[in-house]
Amino acid sequence: MSSPNAESTAFRSALEVIRAVEPRVADAIAAELADQRESLKLIASENYASPATLLAMGNWFSDKYAEGTVGRRFYAGCQNVDTIEALAAEHARELFGAAHAYVQPHSGIDANLVAFWAVLADRVEAPALKRAQARQVNDLTEADWFALRRELGNQRMLGMSLDAGGHLTHGFRPNISGKMFDQRSYGTDPATGLIDYDKVAEAAREFKPLILVAGYSAYPRKVNFRIMREIADSVGATFMVDMAHFAGLVAGKVFTGDFDPVPHAHIVTTTTHKSLRGPRGGMVLCQPELAEQVDRGCPMVLGGPLPHVMAAKAVALAEARRPDFADYAQRIVANAQALAEGLLRRGATLVTGGTDNHLAIIDVTSYGLTGRQAEQALLDAGIVTNRNSVPQDPNGAWYTSGIRIGTPALTTRGLGTAEMDTIAELIHTVLSQTRPGANADGTPSKAKYALDAAVADKVSRQASELLTGFPLYPTVDLT
Repeated sequence: MSSPNAESTAFRSALEVIRAVEPRVADAIAAELADQRESLKLIASENYASPATLLAMGNWFSDKYAEGTVGRRFYAGCQNVDTIEALAAEHARELFGAAHAYVQPHSGIDANLVAFWAVLADRVEAPALKRAQARQVNDLTEADWFALRRELGNQRMLGMSLDAGGHLTHGFRPNISGKMFDQRSYGTDPATGLIDYDKVAEAAREFKPLILVAGYSAYPRKVNFRIMREIADSVGATFMVDMAHFAGLVAGKVFTGDFDPVPHAHIVTTTTHKSLRGPRGGMVLCQPELAEQVDRGCPMVLGGPLPHVMAAKAVALAEARRPDFADYAQRIVANAQALAEGLLRRGATLVTGGTDNHLAIIDVTSYGLTGRQAEQALLDAGIVTNRNSVPQDPNGAWYTSGIRIGTPALTTRGLGTAEMDTIAELIHTVLSQTRPGANADGTPSKAKYALDAAVADKVSRQASELLTGFPLYPTVDLT
């Protein structure tokens, strides 16, 4: 275990070296730490990585090209990269009970693209090549390749709709996944906001997707992955789970049995930050039959892996295997539920009426606001959130009708259920005191709002006072 003095020395020394070259960068880094220390961070997808994880990214691995996989590189001199990549994969397998782990993806979307193409290669490309010609691939005609490309681009994906809590990378048009696949969405029950598994099964039978995707970025409940796998099997689909948001709850054994995706899915993707509390990056876990295709992520989808980030992944995954991480994961959910209950007691409307995980969605139309108005008003008061769609959102994906709040970051700082009730009061105060604004022509605006500066200042000071008892990176002193 490092000493506080060692961590302070490490970061102060790093800033001193940077400042000698470009002082504005050093100043911005120091300012970011100061801003994060003062922010009541409720963005569900953000967290605080440990000093060890952060320091693991600033080293000589950044200078190394390492295309390929462990023991099979296209560049010489990768023996040390092999060590850290193998360590990260080992920790991932042990942590999640996975048969195979691929730790090279640079982000969540990269992990999803690796998964999509691994499935396409396994389910479509290889059989199509065999049908096209029994001879060597190099002998295929342009007509053969044209037919193959058409078949690869004509596959179907079924995933959760955006307004129900799904993610852009699950087949939606603005994202490359929506250009790769013919996509259809399943939503949630209009009355409860919960997944209706019978409706998902009905959609799967009708649409017959190649890939059934589960996972979310804004669904505040557990998903029964056993039932979803049964649905996938019933139509011959590959079952993929994107657990980027709740990977820490899986790692910490909050989600087990039917709610742990790893035993049920053919392939699982995740980010390594968010609730997992590691560096920004991605990862793919899969069953043995997909391992060979997944390991072709570079060069199939990825450029050169980032060895310095893989080193940080190895550190963070090692941290997540410690017993205290399971306690942390439990506290994330306890805090989210306390925050949700505090809001409900004060009259707020929550999608699904509460939460089972790390996040909750406030329907701010009950306050007469759009999500954009609420997001900015809360920011004025020192509370950092993000606007989010609600099911069947009348305001669309830009203005939205909801605010997404999450507890991983504040739980890392040590805040507990009592503090969550205080935060619920602060949020309610801001939202109840905010009024929608009007455009210059007098028509209602979905963006403009009015919040008394005195209210914003008072809430901001209360938020700062609350955080003084829970210092961020207390072992790091830059002065």
